[in-house]
Amino acid sequence: MSPAVKRGHAPASGAAGTSASLDPANWEQFREIAHGILDDMIDHIETIRQRPVWQRPTDEVRERFTRPLPNDPRDLSDVLDDVRTHIMPFATGNLHPLFMGWVHGAGTPIGMVAEIVASGLNMNCGGRDHAGLAVEQQIVRWIGEALGYPDGASGLFLTGSSMANFVALTIARTEALGQSVRETGLRNCDRELVAYASAEAHSCIAQAMQLSGIGSANLRAIAVDGAGRMLPGALQATIEEDRAKGLLPFLVVGTAGTVNTGAIDPLAEIAEIAFRQNLWFHVDGAIGALAMLSDSMRGLFKGIEKSASVALDFHKWGQVPYDAGFLLVRDGDAHKRAFAQPAAYLQRADRGLAAGETWPCDLGPDLSRGFRALKTWMTIEALGTDRIGNSIAHTCMLARHLAERLECHSAFEVKAPVALNIVCFGIRGATFEFVRNLVLDLQESGLAAPSWTTLDGELVVRCAIVNHRTTVADIDRFVDTLDRYLADKATERGA
Repeated sequence: MSPAVKRGHAPASGAAGTSASLDPANWEQFREIAHGILDDMIDHIETIRQRPVWQRPTDEVRERFTRPLPNDPRDLSDVLDDVRTHIMPFATGNLHPLFMGWVHGAGTPIGMVAEIVASGLNMNCGGRDHAGLAVEQQIVRWIGEALGYPDGASGLFLTGSSMANFVALTIARTEALGQSVRETGLRNCDRELVAYASAEAHSCIAQAMQLSGIGSANLRAIAVDGAGRMLPGALQATIEEDRAKGLLPFLVVGTAGTVNTGAIDPLAEIAEIAFRQNLWFHVDGAIGALAMLSDSMRGLFKGIEKSASVALDFHKWGQVPYDAGFLLVRDGDAHKRAFAQPAAYLQRADRGLAAGETWPCDLGPDLSRGFRALKTWMTIEALGTDRIGNSIAHTCMLARHLAERLECHSAFEVKAPVALNIVCFGIRGATFEFVRNLVLDLQESGLAAPSWTTLDGELVVRCAIVNHRTTVADIDRFVDTLDRYLADKATERGA
């Protein structure tokens, strides 16, 4: 090996002996600096309980990120000092066991290592013949197996379930109207398309209808029962009414874990209606679908195996670092019909880098795609589905424990059945403003981070327990924090 390419030295190139490469001039120095920030991140995760759940970025931090575009290089050590000082302390907070405001996964150190590998390899997973696509197909087969899908199912990584739900709707629209809709749009459709989802479905379903050109006015919000689950009878009646009006029903979306309360629609009954009515049955499983990895919880999702497609998020209960949304589609040919493009620069060959019949760019809108599959594959390989499934079941046990603690307290009232891992509770006699301030005060204190939502016109505190680090002791500490807050407010009123 030439001395110029030994470790620690970069070969010179370009005019006047200067290098045009953006690699380090001194690899040993870079290695030391990089190992330092990796150690700091590991320390950050290991000691997360010693930190506030959340801290508001200071004025100094915000000012730091208003500087003009830099023309000159800056020492990497100084840049990383900025990361340590101005970014790491002011993150979302979802690594902390008392972050419960939104359904965010907590990630794992394994996923962090996977991100290093994926970014180092810097593969575009839109197409070509390389290992990244094989890894993604492995995930497709695994999740198909977990959800009870047949061989030949198709799948795709996306940013999240919002995009996965949109892609599923696009496939359903194409199957209902034929591939010509891709060129002509809706103008040649002789009947208006209509879709169905529960009144508790995520807002991204309505947004998908808007983005598709069908319009959210053509999404029927089906009534729910007292537990927040779609009423199959109401679905059947609404479909029949729309057919009588000359409309074209094409899609029904069942929810496997609503965002407000975690309610699970009766998926098996919806599947039967969808089959009889010739509708595409899609499941929004962003919150709950991965509970199929838990032996004790799988029965809650009976019927999901009959769906035509499922959206889910590995970055929630799968604890994969953001972002790692996923769509599974039963009919791989239908999936491809909705997106494949005959562009010259996407032509295939029987060998070389252009080999392969179906690339991910044939299955969705993205041509440029990162290696999201690696962090998912490494997480599943390293932890195994039993351990991940047990972690999921554990968070649901913690939700039940929280509900039981609250029900034993005279000041609190659980406002919805605890179907999965979400607990919604009110405060007896409290005003809208009091509940809102309680949530905001807890967030700003750094002690806990719940959120709020509205149920039956009442503002309630919402706790979504997703974090694999959360323990019974953490939940008990949260209830004690609530108790102290109420006591302090009572003292203030009496002063």
